[in-house]
Amino acid sequence: MDLYGVGDVERLLRLSKPTLRAFVNAGFVSPARGPRNTWRFSFQDLIVLRTAQALVDANVPQRRITRSLKELRKHLPDAMPLSGLSIGAVGEKVVVKEGAARWQADSGQYLLAFEGDPASGSLSVVDQPTPAEIDEADMPTAFEKAVFMEQIDEAAAVRAYQAIIAEDPSHIDARVNLGRLLHESGDYERAERAYREALDVCGDDAVLYFNLAVLLEERARVRESMQAYEAALRVDAGMADAHYNLALLYKRIGRARDALRHMGEYRRLAG
Repeated sequence: MDLYGVGDVERLLRLSKPTLRAFVNAGFVSPARGPRNTWRFSFQDLIVLRTAQALVDANVPQRRITRSLKELRKHLPDAMPLSGLSIGAVGEKVVVKEGAARWQADSGQYLLAFEGDPASGSLSVVDQPTPAEIDEADMPTAFEKAVFMEQIDEAAAVRAYQAIIAEDPSHIDARVNLGRLLHESGDYERAERAYREALDVCGDDAVLYFNLAVLLEERARVRESMQAYEAALRVDAGMADAHYNLALLYKRIGRARDALRHMGEYRRLAG
C-alpha cells in the first residue's frame, strides 16, 4: 500500500501544515508513523483529508464532520476506488456518490438520486439499482479512473494514461489528457512528442492540433504554432478559441487583415 508523507499531502491536496495538524488532532485521520516518527498517510487518508477540507469550507459542524468521516472510512477501499468517489455537503448531510449509488456518510443509508433541474421544474426521482441490476457496461473504465487520479496524484495519472494507450493506441482522449498533463508539468518535449504521436496514430483531430499549438506558442515557436492552429481549424472551422489565438498571433507578426478576419470569426462564433 502506498504511503504519503506530509510534503506529499501538502502538494497533492494543497493543505498547509497547520491545517493538516489540526485535522489529525481533531481525529479526522490517524496516520501511521514512519522514520523519525514522521506521519505517513494512506490513500484512504488522502480522500478523508480532502473531504474534511471541503466540509469545513461548507461550514458543516465539526461533530457531524467527525462522525461522517469515521463512517466514510468504513466504506473506502485500500487503493483507488473502482467507481470513483464524489463527496460533498448537502445542507448538513455529508453525501457520497460512488458509481451509480449515493449514500449518507454518517449513517451509510443509501439515498435516491435526483435528475434534472429543480429550478426548471424538471426534477424527477430515480431509484438506485441493486448491485445485481448494474450492467457491466455502466462500470467505470480505466480512463475514468485515470481522470479521477488527476485530482490526487498527477504522476500516477500519467502512468495510467500511458497504460491505457499501450492497451489501446487509438484511445484519443487518453492521448489528449496525457499530453495536457505533461504540458502542465512543464515537460514540454514529452508533451510535444505525445501530441505528435497521437496525430500520427489517430489522425487529424482539432483538440490535438489546438493543444499542440498552445504548447508551441508557449515555447515561442510562433510560425509552427500558427500552422497547428490552422490545422485545427481545417478539422473544425467552428473552434472559436483557435480563431482568437490566431488573431493575436497574426497581429503580432504584422498581418492586420488576417488578424481582423480571425477575430471577426471568433466574435461571430462566441456570440
